[in-house]
Amino acid sequence: MRRTRHASRATVLALAFSALCPPALLTAADAKQPDPALRPIEDVAGLPRVLLLGDSISIGYTLLVRELLKGKANVHRPADNCGATEHGLKQLDKWLGDGKWDVIHFNFGLHDLKYLDEKGRYVTPDKGKQVAPLPVYEQNLRQLAARLKKTGAKLIWCSTTPVPEGSQGRVKGAEAEYNAAAEKVMKDEGVTVDDLHAYAAAHQAQIQLPKNVHFTEDGYKQLAAQVVASIEAQLGK
Repeated sequence: MRRTRHASRATVLALAFSALCPPALLTAADAKQPDPALRPIEDVAGLPRVLLLGDSISIGYTLLVRELLKGKANVHRPADNCGATEHGLKQLDKWLGDGKWDVIHFNFGLHDLKYLDEKGRYVTPDKGKQVAPLPVYEQNLRQLAARLKKTGAKLIWCSTTPVPEGSQGRVKGAEAEYNAAAEKVMKDEGVTVDDLHAYAAAHQAQIQLPKNVHFTEDGYKQLAAQVVASIEAQLGK
């Protein structure tokens, strides 16, 4: 496995409010606005095609990655929060579509490790169940990686970013075990790793929101730069 390093400073773009703010902080008008990161794009002929798969963290850096790779690649993502691995297994064929992909950058984790009650509400571990306990997560991830390999694209696994203290429905540091399981899967499958967790953890106090798995505007710019570096490394081969 190869790990990517830091890239150049990203261009400032508008970030999706849903990726930055809890739903309670959004106005009714905001909630009705389509997230520009989820809108489909038209390919520029002759450029390689890149697919981003991930949850709201990836939604937060999608527009920035697209801007940084403008003229170098067509950057797509599903019009969806990719959520947990179980959801990914159900939707993956739809997300892949019929087109050819040159690079696929993917992540699942934050929605697998969270705890929900019987009504689907975020709760503490003693009051609910984990969406995908570690063995289930690893099994699902193996199936997802196997399916993605069939596309013939260069694959990049993106490690799950930190869970800070006070994050709703999640336990601080729970991503460590999930990343370890994912790293094992990717090593077995020969998939390159973009260690976004290592970068985010090293700069957590400056770029991540307090008691929240999401990031500041500058934080998303820095994450986007990391993601672009990993993609460009594969496009250059």
